[in-house]
Amino acid sequence: MQTDRALNKEYGLATEGDIIRRPSAKRLMVTLGGYSSAGPKDENQDAFAACLTTQEHYKGVALCVADGVSCSEHAQQASTTSVTHFLQDYYSTPDSWDVKTAAGRVLSSLNAWLYHHGQQASARHNSLVTTFSGLILKSNTAHLLHVGDSRIYRLRDGMLELLTRDHNHQQGGCQYLSRALGMDTHLEVDYQTQPLQQGDVFMLTSDGVHGFLTAQQLQQTLNNALQAATGSHGINQYQLEQCSKQLVQQALAQGGDDNATCCLLVVEQLPQTNLEEAHRTLCERVIPPVMKTGDKIDHFQIQEILYAGTRSHVYRVRNLRDNKDYVLKAPSLNFQDDLVYLEGFVREQWVGSRVDHPNIMKIYPPLDNSRFLYHICEKLDGDSLRQWLHDHPAPSAADVRKLTGQLIHALRAFQRLGMVHRDLKPENVLVDRDGGIKLIDFGTVQVRGLAEINSAVKEECPQGSVNYIAPETVLGTTGLYNASHQSDLFSLGVMVYELFSGAQPFAMEQVHRRGARSFSQWRYTSLLQHRPDLPLWLDLCIQKACEPNPAERYQAYSEFWTDLHQPNASLQRQYRQKPLLERNPLRFWQILSGLLLLVIIVQTLIFSG
Repeated sequence: MQTDRALNKEYGLATEGDIIRRPSAKRLMVTLGGYSSAGPKDENQDAFAACLTTQEHYKGVALCVADGVSCSEHAQQASTTSVTHFLQDYYSTPDSWDVKTAAGRVLSSLNAWLYHHGQQASARHNSLVTTFSGLILKSNTAHLLHVGDSRIYRLRDGMLELLTRDHNHQQGGCQYLSRALGMDTHLEVDYQTQPLQQGDVFMLTSDGVHGFLTAQQLQQTLNNALQAATGSHGINQYQLEQCSKQLVQQALAQGGDDNATCCLLVVEQLPQTNLEEAHRTLCERVIPPVMKTGDKIDHFQIQEILYAGTRSHVYRVRNLRDNKDYVLKAPSLNFQDDLVYLEGFVREQWVGSRVDHPNIMKIYPPLDNSRFLYHICEKLDGDSLRQWLHDHPAPSAADVRKLTGQLIHALRAFQRLGMVHRDLKPENVLVDRDGGIKLIDFGTVQVRGLAEINSAVKEECPQGSVNYIAPETVLGTTGLYNASHQSDLFSLGVMVYELFSGAQPFAMEQVHRRGARSFSQWRYTSLLQHRPDLPLWLDLCIQKACEPNPAERYQAYSEFWTDLHQPNASLQRQYRQKPLLERNPLRFWQILSGLLLLVIIVQTLIFSG
């Protein structure tokens, strides 16, 4: 029997009691400080907040400033609520969401709350309205979110640049906000991204500062203050607070008659993105050797070898702590130097431990003290959908709809978390004896939140199986190999076609030989050629799901699901309006051939007579 200690010895790993020392990864490091003053007013209606958290890898570092409108008695409540609740709610969103989605949803919810409570007050002087400028630094990118007339600047190489635009208008010699949080039910937030450089300085100010200092004054004062503060060990928080205070006091000294706020953030270090660091991170855990029945790894004992392939090994294992059976999946040693594969394997565990849905296989979090790279998954019973297809060559529409509905539920769970499966095919779906399904294999899942994190490991080809992959990911029309939920919808449409017919909707031989050049290379074959007993409206529904161009495909799973159950009159009308050549190319050429044959016969009779 091969034990933990035997595996450790074979691979030269530390045993219990040994200390494994690894160099710490180079990560995003910032220093920030701010200062706010009520100025000549009795109450400070400005607010700012920042969050430096252990979640910066997935969520980033956030800093925001808000300025409540002075005509409201609740301006301070509006600004304070905005900055504090934004940070709390943003860091509570799923790690898989990208910054734009997470921050956008939080701001929309915050705007609705402010507007609702402001309307309840039924008077303008009681409304909850505030400007908002937010800065989120994630990986090597700055994400800016802005509404109102507070501002975000960037100082780079001594030059100050305004990155936001004020949302206000002039009327009667006065400035009025045209956009702000809590002003209307509809919120339009300016969003942009900026690449980061080490040494960048971001400055967030309320109009009590930039309204009384010119851009030249801001730049000169900021440069002088930072130069005086920077020492051999870099700048610290106290020094940035003093820089911010100096700018606020200068604005007040030059006639400032409003609350004044200034926040500064310095980018000290950017995350490491080279291949050496990526290789070290991905290879921190060792790929276990091929194991046999009876071997033990950590507290799991091998009970049965379920699969042994060139890419991975799958075992049924017994957890010796709870005496329950699970499935252990380990990568093959053949891929120990393939960083794209290893990153996909690590991502599979990350995805599977975060998605909780009855139609998606559960992967449990890794053991903190394990030295080996593997997944522990829930034990599933059943066969692959590929086997189910062989066993059910002509399934009923009800059976197909039952399977499709469960797949849609699973794909919606991915969509809600900002994920795309990208390798949807019958081999990656398990069907149990009651017709329940489980979606498996998450190694190619695209996660919008992770895609924003700069990585030295780059995909060099589109992910997915050739007969099911969405055309836009092959052609690169959605960005280099990027996918969307519509890409999974295409794969689903191909699978539904296959469930009904046992065949594929597209003849892909030419694409396989020469590569894809345009959407026109995907030519749909009518489902009725394989199943003439099915209605035309069902064929039209599946054809729309399989549209090569995503602009002509269903935009939502719900649309496809609805049309799969009942005729879509619009699709049928569009079909009837098409020329015969498009509706039924085979019929068109049959008629044309018949006419040509008739012409030849007539000409033969004429000349022979």
